[in-house]
Amino acid sequence: MRRALALVALLASASAPALAAPQPGAAYGDGMVLQRGEPILISGSAAPGSTVEGMLGTDTARAMAGSDGSFTLSFPARDATLDGISLTLRDSTGETVLHDILIGDVYLCSGQSNMELTVNRALNTWNELRLSPDDGIRLLKIPNTTAPVPQTKFSEPVAWHAADADSVAEFSAACYYMGKQLRADHRDVPLGLIHSNWGGSAARAWFTPESVANMYGDEALAQLRLYQRDPLAAAQAFVPQWYDWWRANDKGREPWADSSMLDWKPIPKFSFWNEWTGTGLDTNPQANVWLRQTIDLTAQQAAGEGALAIGAIDDLDLTWVNGHPVGYTFGWGVERTYRVPAEYLHEGENEILIAANNMWDTGGFFAGPDRLSFTPAGGSAIPLGADWEYSIGTVAGVPPRAPWDANAGLGVMHNYMIAPLGPMRLKGVAWYQGEADVGQPDYDAKLRELFAGWRRQFGPQTRMLVVQLADFGARHSEPTASGWAQLRQDQLDGVAADSNAALVTAIDIGEPNDIHPANKNDLGKRLAYAAEGKAMPMPRSASFSGDNILVTFTGVEGDLQALGGPYPLGVEVCGNTQESCRWAVPTLDGQRMVIGVNDGQPVSRVRYAWSDAPIVNLYDAREIPVPGFELPVTK
Repeated sequence: MRRALALVALLASASAPALAAPQPGAAYGDGMVLQRGEPILISGSAAPGSTVEGMLGTDTARAMAGSDGSFTLSFPARDATLDGISLTLRDSTGETVLHDILIGDVYLCSGQSNMELTVNRALNTWNELRLSPDDGIRLLKIPNTTAPVPQTKFSEPVAWHAADADSVAEFSAACYYMGKQLRADHRDVPLGLIHSNWGGSAARAWFTPESVANMYGDEALAQLRLYQRDPLAAAQAFVPQWYDWWRANDKGREPWADSSMLDWKPIPKFSFWNEWTGTGLDTNPQANVWLRQTIDLTAQQAAGEGALAIGAIDDLDLTWVNGHPVGYTFGWGVERTYRVPAEYLHEGENEILIAANNMWDTGGFFAGPDRLSFTPAGGSAIPLGADWEYSIGTVAGVPPRAPWDANAGLGVMHNYMIAPLGPMRLKGVAWYQGEADVGQPDYDAKLRELFAGWRRQFGPQTRMLVVQLADFGARHSEPTASGWAQLRQDQLDGVAADSNAALVTAIDIGEPNDIHPANKNDLGKRLAYAAEGKAMPMPRSASFSGDNILVTFTGVEGDLQALGGPYPLGVEVCGNTQESCRWAVPTLDGQRMVIGVNDGQPVSRVRYAWSDAPIVNLYDAREIPVPGFELPVTK
């Protein structure tokens, strides 16, 4: 009997999963770069309660894993080295070893599509890739995924790669060219560059939970946590905001309660509605469009909870089943599957109603009808088919956005694309974002919260480099209001309020007809200068001096110069209204701009390059441009 029990115990132990050796955090791996001159923090996971011992080169550290298995080891600061060292993590279950780790400077490059734009889409690609091999530059690219709450792992494993033609080609061009210049200036310092970007993303999508709470309140955080637990409940909690918005814009009507009030037609074909010739959506696809389908269910199929798959809707949907909201999603490539409670279903005909919104480019069905189905509990999927109906909404504009939506959700990109980086120390962050926030208020406050949140994660030493938006859009021969110029001013104000930040303008290297300018080569060099602490031109003050206004600057090397002409272009003086703005012809006096004002009209502000796509020619002796700005004029 005793032998039988021993055999049972032996078999049980053999079938139980073996405890894994300590594992480093998601962003730590072979070939990585760790920040010089700062305590080196290595996070990871191990058996709960175990003592983890680490050895980095010849330095040792010890920590106890918490109840969730997480641990953080702290090693002393180290100097830069191009000689690879190893990291060993060990506890009673075994050890894990990482090899070829360099000590140098680590930069995170983040933002939207202009930071995401890759080297193979920038200038001089063939030569740049040919010359790219450099074992002193290591690259890490983060996959694009969102989450309503912070994660400890990325959506898929990541790995560090030395710079070569293959790894550089699909890497952020602005980031790579910054690193290339830094390596040229400091050959003895390795560079670690992290690409974590998402085209079209809003600034708030990159906030930490603390910053979300500071900007949008604890209720917003609570909605995100509810969505993590129960997307259906979260959608129903959010829907009243959507209802209020629609009623206010559609004379109190509620089409979700009675879809017969809408004018329905068969969709011309199952495709983006841009292809529906003659509907009006082919010429103006930015619209709110209702989509409708019905399915017949047996009593058995309607008796239990089902799953509704509607494929991907470009850009945003709110979906109902028999008048009950079941899901809300923003994301043009995101496939939707919504839980449908049994009490929403009935035997016979059931109505599926979608309110779809498109705010740019293509709209409506993103994939084929094979992606759309309803699956009853315990049953097979029922295709929804291609014979939908549509009705163009009379309401213009974009409905309210839920806290979890993909591109403008609160912290959703930070949670899956930044949080898993853990507590690693950074030299700096290069941030190129803002196009998605044009027309929205308080971008300077958003920068403040972004900076604060990321410094809580990566350390207070992290230098923030902000790219002021490039010139894009219509050009004007008269002073004009400009949302892009206002966003640039907010970027300037956000940087000016921070003691360890720099503004790097791209206002002269954009393309008016292309929101994604290819000249990231020069931009990268400017980012490198700012990363090194070299002063960048910034407006300081404007004040009256007799009949003149004196505009002063900081960060100017040598004298200011107007390239290609006798005076700077794009200078305005204004009173309190847009209509009062008029062109001015200034002169340059060393590092000052002098503007004569003797037209008898009121002057309270000075503007420079205040346009979506200004033509600029004001530079310092390094040919670094002066950023676009507005300054109040003091007495």
